[in-house]
Amino acid sequence: MSTSIDQAFVVQYASEVHSAYQQKGSRMRNTVRLQQGVVGSKCVFQKTGKGAAGKKTRHGNVPLMNLGHATVACTLSDWYAAEYIDRLDELKNNQDEKQVAIDAGAWALGRKVDEMLIAKLDGSANILPEADTGLTRDKVLKAFGTLNANDVPDDGHRFAVVGPHQWNELLNIREFKSSDYAGEQYPWLKGTESRQWLGITWMFHTGLPLDESGARKCFVYHRHAVGLAEGQEVKAFVDWVPEKAAHLVDHMLSAGACLIDPEGAVAILCDDDAVIA
Repeated sequence: MSTSIDQAFVVQYASEVHSAYQQKGSRMRNTVRLQQGVVGSKCVFQKTGKGAAGKKTRHGNVPLMNLGHATVACTLSDWYAAEYIDRLDELKNNQDEKQVAIDAGAWALGRKVDEMLIAKLDGSANILPEADTGLTRDKVLKAFGTLNANDVPDDGHRFAVVGPHQWNELLNIREFKSSDYAGEQYPWLKGTESRQWLGITWMFHTGLPLDESGARKCFVYHRHAVGLAEGQEVKAFVDWVPEKAAHLVDHMLSAGACLIDPEGAVAILCDDDAVIA
């Protein structure tokens, strides 16, 4: 056997981790404004205001829009998810220990990405406060109307994340549950429950905030309202540790999130214990 056989293992493992992270690790990573390859500990997202048109007199100067410009800083943090793969355990188990570690590491970092994004969405000032009822059609339309009133583009880049209980409530709405609205428009949603309704891509998520009173926060947002900066996207490093007679696999990610435009996100408070009719 070649002495470099472990290197082939390393390359294959790293590739499979990256694939698992992209496809199954995070549900929200591809729904926000993504900046990759960030150098340093901070990333600055540019935010541009609205322009206004004006008239021009004959031979006069064209009017300027005087666009407002602002920046939103995003601080990156480093995250790790490590595991040993024992050489002899691989012989004794029916399951593929390498694949188990691949999925566990990629999903752990994916959940961390979603956790960071949800924490920033939680800072939105647009809140529908009726927490004593579940997720109703009326609440959905109010959130939809809030985005429209804020001139948030209706360009196919609006997304919503709701809890499992709220997902079941939405399935009681005829338009939502219709198969005409089901689909997998985006690759990372392949094989998951998702819906297109009101120009919004709906997903359910188990990591949304739940307070002590039983109120769950769900979010509707535009892609450009939230930013994710990655200094290093998920990578895996594999080293043979003689003392352990095992490979140490270390999954690493350097990333941070920020709320770029609070007007582009709406939080909906829902009673997580509401009876589903």
